[in-house]
Amino acid sequence: MVRSLWTAATGMIAQQTNVDTIANNLANVNTTGYKTQVNEFKSLVGLGVRNASISSVFKEGSLTASDSDTAFAIDGKGFFAVRGADGNTYYTRNGNLKFTLAANGGNMLATSDGLPVLDTQGKAIVLGSNYVMSNITVSKDGSLCYPDAKNKPQPIGITIGVFQFNNPNGLERLADSLYQQTAASGQAINEARNNNVEKSSIIQGYLESSNVQVVDEMVNMIVAQRAYELNSKAITASDEMLQQANNLRR
Repeated sequence: MVRSLWTAATGMIAQQTNVDTIANNLANVNTTGYKTQVNEFKSLVGLGVRNASISSVFKEGSLTASDSDTAFAIDGKGFFAVRGADGNTYYTRNGNLKFTLAANGGNMLATSDGLPVLDTQGKAIVLGSNYVMSNITVSKDGSLCYPDAKNKPQPIGITIGVFQFNNPNGLERLADSLYQQTAASGQAINEARNNNVEKSSIIQGYLESSNVQVVDEMVNMIVAQRAYELNSKAITASDEMLQQANNLRR
């Protein structure tokens, strides 16, 4: 009976984590580029259950039109690369970008939090002040273009970097829709330098919505809450059985 108490308690802990994960998914239903998280459970072989991991589902979200010239959606498996405040490289599907003033002059393409977006060479994308930012267009392969004398967009020699991973589920999830490379994810694959991967396309004027399915998450929430209640009742039943066993000794 003591084992039954422990088994039910582990079930309650696991389902509480499950509820928290589902609630986080629902809270981020409108977050650009957000990927649904799911709990993975592991049996403790007669001693209950525990959360083995929380993984992300990298299914593409729907594309939403945007009025911003610096809104970019990735059609494919790729990620944008950004340089964090600590100097490390991180990856994101959030293409809600903007041009901001660079430290050494010019205009830098950055995330909404001001992190520099990297090109195919791993360098921050900085344009001179001679460019009119509203005239910048981006082709499907990520090349930045500027109109010539005949008002036809021409590549200016800078391409937005897009990177893939052999195992995106191995990426470490951080705040603000950022991911960090790990040993489990493998090294980042630069699409511009690798012809063995399916190329992604960059679509200007669109943003990738989160892939959270509200109805599915609500159903999962109900199931998790009922499982939590069931484990709670199991603890109550075990407690009553222990109390009766204790009374028999009197």
